[in-house]
Amino acid sequence: MRPVSSWFVPDLALLAAAVTLFYSLFLFQGYTAFFRDSDAGWHIRIGESILTSREFPRSDPFSFSRPGRPWFAWEWLSDAVTGAVHRTSGLGGVALLYAVVIAAGVWLWFRLHWALGGNFLLACGMAPLLLSTCSIHWLARPHVESWLMLLAALLYLETRRPDRALRWTDALAVAVFTALWANIHASFFFAPFLAVLYALRGRISWWIVPIAAAAPLANPYGWHLYQHVYRYLTDSDLLARIGEFQSFDFHTPGSGQIIATVILGIAGGTLALTRGRWEHFVLAVTISAMALRSARALPLSALVLLPIANRAISDWLPCKRFQAYCGNLRAIDARLNGIALAPILILAAAALLRAVPAGFPPDQFPVAAYSHLPAGGRLFTTDKFGGYLIYRSAGHRPVFFDGRSDFYGAGFLQQYGRMVQARPGWRDLWDPWHFTHALLPNDLPLLAALQQIGWRRIYRDQVATILAAPEIGTATCVTTEQLLSGTGA
Repeated sequence: MRPVSSWFVPDLALLAAAVTLFYSLFLFQGYTAFFRDSDAGWHIRIGESILTSREFPRSDPFSFSRPGRPWFAWEWLSDAVTGAVHRTSGLGGVALLYAVVIAAGVWLWFRLHWALGGNFLLACGMAPLLLSTCSIHWLARPHVESWLMLLAALLYLETRRPDRALRWTDALAVAVFTALWANIHASFFFAPFLAVLYALRGRISWWIVPIAAAAPLANPYGWHLYQHVYRYLTDSDLLARIGEFQSFDFHTPGSGQIIATVILGIAGGTLALTRGRWEHFVLAVTISAMALRSARALPLSALVLLPIANRAISDWLPCKRFQAYCGNLRAIDARLNGIALAPILILAAAALLRAVPAGFPPDQFPVAAYSHLPAGGRLFTTDKFGGYLIYRSAGHRPVFFDGRSDFYGAGFLQQYGRMVQARPGWRDLWDPWHFTHALLPNDLPLLAALQQIGWRRIYRDQVATILAAPEIGTATCVTTEQLLSGTGA
């Protein structure tokens, strides 16, 4: 039994989690960087709507292009939690929530290393790879919480004794866990997949498989959620039009650590197979294929495959003296904990957050332009700006399009892409909508195309421009420079 003092002395896992908490919030500038994806906007507002109405959304509440059509809020539980935090603490509270979740993921990641029997110093060396790879998707969105669910599931499977009989409490815990996962994020399909792998391996009872597969039915949409997720993830035409589902550009500056993560993941899975851990090999092949195909899955390589690679590499290390030294370090670390410090660290981060301006990055979103938007009319804007408008208007200003690609569908995305790029035939798609105004990024091809056909500029700053249709009455153009000089309207 650990002495009480050990609860106040951090082990490596808690120390790394604390560093990650403050790094992600302040050096990474998570107080704005977490909101660089505008989907955070509608996630927050739908969460608040659920708390207010006490009802699950079943139709679209935000657009004028698809009003009242069926819609799945398939991450409603995460949205509700985020909405509750936003109500009490604003965007600063939301940033803190996701920084804590990210830090908790790092804590679980080290625990997975120890559960697998990984090397202490190798785990330390792999930590920068974890942070570099996961940070590309550090966002205030539910997928970050799904990382916790995946790590917790693997920890359970790796630490459960194969000879332990399945008790009703175990079955209940698995059912509750997988049901929660299904209401947090669509990645719940990993639960039955992992259950099958570890049941074939003989580490868990086969009874866990049907429990993990059926428990997610406890969601507001029942089996229709399974159907919706399947259709979404198998719609290649739709996924081909979504940026985060495209392959990562490994020529990007600073991508060396991400490349190293992928290589280690593949190598670790291969080494694991030579030791008879074929379930680790299957995980490595599956997740590596997903990561190479979609940047969205790259963090999974770091979260799941680096601990597997640590164990596999440790088995092949020839230097016994080095192994013994690392084993001694791990033995010392195992006597520590420091978990009692976690609330203090979170309170300290919350206090420091008051000194920084949390919110959507003003250099990426129409933060200044919003107050110059005319009331009423039909406003065209991009999907990125659409999510921000949903947040800024609390869902009261209908948008043409936002980031809910599964709702709008591939056909709509194709037409939208033709319009914003002003490709041949764009007028045939544009005119039937009878837009009265447009809020556009300054570098969008559509901006120049609209001005060529008579649309007038009524506002412009360094981020966005507002145009009015030719039939709208003449308005004064206000620029950022005029506003700053006091000469603007």
